[in-house]
Amino acid sequence: MSDTGFDVVEVLKRLPHRYPLLLVDRVKELVIDERIHAVKAVSFNEDFFQGHFPGSPIMPGVLQIEALAQAAGVLAVESLGLAGSGKLVYFMAIENAKFRAPVTPGVLLDLEAEFVQKRARVCKFSGKASVEGKVTCEVSFTAMIADAPE
Repeated sequence: MSDTGFDVVEVLKRLPHRYPLLLVDRVKELVIDERIHAVKAVSFNEDFFQGHFPGSPIMPGVLQIEALAQAAGVLAVESLGLAGSGKLVYFMAIENAKFRAPVTPGVLLDLEAEFVQKRARVCKFSGKASVEGKVTCEVSFTAMIADAPE
């Protein structure tokens, strides 16, 4: 089953993240139990550009990984029916992270994540970020599904 996507208002219903750490602006395509394609509009006004690096702004690689993890979180919430359940998707491991090209202000960062393994409590994903077809980051990561803190 494929969903053609949704905007940031719908993303906010699926993720607990809020500004300034919400890094998914739109879901372009979501295929339940398989994959997601989301985007982050990278703006010069992002807080991290003030210090990374003045005069030569580059999006930190760890934030590219976080954006991919958030996209994967939306995929997990949709695929496992977690919306409104009081469960959250937490990082457990990051493996094989590779940074291929810098991400600068004014671009659309494509975020593609897919299930490698899906279980009720632990999921493994592979993710790839890119700008205009050029890969900027590749990573494998694991997340666990757990109760949100009270």
